[in-house]
Amino acid sequence: MSQTVIVQSRPTEKKTYRPMVLAALVISMFMAAIEMTIISTAMPSIVGELGGFSLYSWVFSAFSLMQAVTTPIYGKLSDLFGRKPIFITGIVIFLTGSILCGLSKSMIMLVIFRLIQGLGAGAVQPIAMTIVGDMYTIEERAKIQGYFSSVFGISSVIGPLVGGFIVQYAHWSWIFWMNVPLGILSIAGVVLFLHEGIEKQKRSIDYAGSGLFFISITSLMIVLIQGGVAWSWTSPQIIVLMLVFILGSGLFLAQERRTSEPMMPLHIWKNRFITVANTATFTSGALVIGLTSFLPTYIQGVMGSSAFVAGFTLTVMTVGWPIAALAAGHLIIKIGIRPTAVMGGIAAFIGSLFFITLDPAKGPIWAGTGSFIIGIGMGLTSSTFMISIQNSVQWQMRGVATASNMFMRLLGSSVGAALLGGVLNMRFKSFLSSADNPLGKAVSMNSIDQLLNSAGPHPMPANELHVVQHGLTIALHSVYWGVFALAIVTMIGTFFLPKKHTKQV
Repeated sequence: MSQTVIVQSRPTEKKTYRPMVLAALVISMFMAAIEMTIISTAMPSIVGELGGFSLYSWVFSAFSLMQAVTTPIYGKLSDLFGRKPIFITGIVIFLTGSILCGLSKSMIMLVIFRLIQGLGAGAVQPIAMTIVGDMYTIEERAKIQGYFSSVFGISSVIGPLVGGFIVQYAHWSWIFWMNVPLGILSIAGVVLFLHEGIEKQKRSIDYAGSGLFFISITSLMIVLIQGGVAWSWTSPQIIVLMLVFILGSGLFLAQERRTSEPMMPLHIWKNRFITVANTATFTSGALVIGLTSFLPTYIQGVMGSSAFVAGFTLTVMTVGWPIAALAAGHLIIKIGIRPTAVMGGIAAFIGSLFFITLDPAKGPIWAGTGSFIIGIGMGLTSSTFMISIQNSVQWQMRGVATASNMFMRLLGSSVGAALLGGVLNMRFKSFLSSADNPLGKAVSMNSIDQLLNSAGPHPMPANELHVVQHGLTIALHSVYWGVFALAIVTMIGTFFLPKKHTKQV
């Protein structure tokens, strides 16, 4: 289907006031990134008030799922209609979802409203990164992207501390409502100071590809979240969803090969930088969400520490992440792309060792040390991957290439939250029917709701508390073995980056 749309050309720097646009983009990145992690330390309080621990991972997955499946679509639309209108539309949708999330009265409502949030967030981060790529030259981009990546890292991991602070001194709903003033500031900065040079052309929009992509990825996410928990792996629901995923993926690939304007041009994956960097980005995204989603539950539920302490164990990642991200820009110039990425992969591996050896006796300091080292790894790899991808393609493909990397990180977060959440639920469910549970049916999945509701009027009996904490320890330990495996894959992936960098044409 063809129609007249607006196609962005390179912005005119004389009209665009770069410092103010950059400030607005930083605010938007902070707003969208922090929303994925700020809820982690608030979840125990939310579960305590709304119940529904079985839907725990859905609160994370709903947001990252919708963000992941819409990111490539928004990236393509920004090439067709211009960055500015798509970016603003995304923020408006995101703010609408944020307001509704704060008004949720049940876990189901919260999950639905998180989908709306994710629908808007899919436009924010990739387009913000693309605008930065548009405004700055190749020489400037390493420094700016390193700075931008550090902002992303800080906002991602400072979230748990902010969430813990809000839960301790206010109501959890404010973790969503705080987005409203940030979103308004970001919109104002882009509207007033970003001026795009545009031209009109007749282009087509790949509606079929977008729809097939959405259906396929959504089916896979539901399988990963519900499989082995709500539905057995051989249930009709799981089988049907897997068939939908396989068939939908095949049709999507066929559609992208034949359409003139594919939503995700397949030829970009022939670029080795893009293929390797995006694969490692996928596993690193899953690794980070594995920590930010479930470490606060360990610190609060197993160790019995406060939400503030739980947030601190993740917030120390903000010390390592921005330092490493800023250093990455200089290291790339001095030692190259691959050595810088390998350093990050090794750091992520070392940090993951702290979590497979974590036990209640080691305390929050042990967990915080592991978070710091993983922050070093994420700062080095995330900056390096983005810079290498943007500099290895022509300007006309930068939007799609940037969106592909953001998509893989978000998809990794979605799969990580779903898969590791499924591991947690299955492992605890197995514990309930094992000899390690002397209380039998007196303990259930709902017992975790009561454990995490520290403000509840009826404290859990001591014997039951001990059993639930023991089961939660076993379940979360399985999650951290998953994090360890993801760190290994990420590290191995960095060794496959090309030795020499392909200059942008």
